[in-house]
Amino acid sequence: MSEKNRDAKRAARERLIEEREKQKARDRRKRGVIVGAAVVAVLAVATVIGVFASQTGKHSSSDSASPVVAPSGATGKDSLAVPVGASDAPSTLTVWEDFRCPACGQFENGFRSTIHELENSGQLRVEYHLATLIDTNMGGSGSLRAANAAACAQDAGKFPQYHDVLYENQPEETQDPYAKNSQLIALAGKVKGLTTAAFTSCVNSGKHDSWVKKSNTAFQQGGFSGTPTVQLNGESVFPKKGNEQISPDSLKKWVTEANKGKKAGTVSPTPSA
Repeated sequence: MSEKNRDAKRAARERLIEEREKQKARDRRKRGVIVGAAVVAVLAVATVIGVFASQTGKHSSSDSASPVVAPSGATGKDSLAVPVGASDAPSTLTVWEDFRCPACGQFENGFRSTIHELENSGQLRVEYHLATLIDTNMGGSGSLRAANAAACAQDAGKFPQYHDVLYENQPEETQDPYAKNSQLIALAGKVKGLTTAAFTSCVNSGKHDSWVKKSNTAFQQGGFSGTPTVQLNGESVFPKKGNEQISPDSLKKWVTEANKGKKAGTVSPTPSA
């Protein structure tokens, strides 16, 4: 075979090898495109599934959450206020408080007789909003448990009496006996006619827990500085109104001034515990 022919064959083999390598490269690129497209498709499906699962989870969480059950007679926005006194009283005292809060205990125990006097004379209506600030700050669940029990007492038409009993027997802030339903049920024995099967079941089941939590959320979103927050006709009066410190006498004076020329409400006297 001549040298010329050998060179021609060698060149042909080299071109064939080169063409095969190019073809392999094209095949690899093609497979890469196919695999890449498949991965994108899988990720897209996974994303859709993830969004669906997330949304489903949200709905499931919402659906499984305990329904908000307001106590009987609750009023105001989202039925978060427990009213005491005449519905047509010319003035309203709004009180945000926590059954574990020492300052709330001091306010309630110091102003109880004055507030009841104003309620019983039709001068004042009080709207109580319950918070769980101490549970958050100190740990425990006594604020929540006591608030639920108070809401159960409202169902029985005995909120004012039980409310007063809880503050008269308020434990130290660092202790948490109100976390025990048995303790709350025992204290109900101080209110005539409150210890019933319905009340006990309401306390033990946490019937109004979600309502209490919703009330606490409203407190947190309200921009209040702490508990107790006390407002007379929307104006803060605790620890003072303007430059004047609150006291039983000053509270009476402020209510009298606010009610000047207005007719007193019609109400039955608030029974004591």
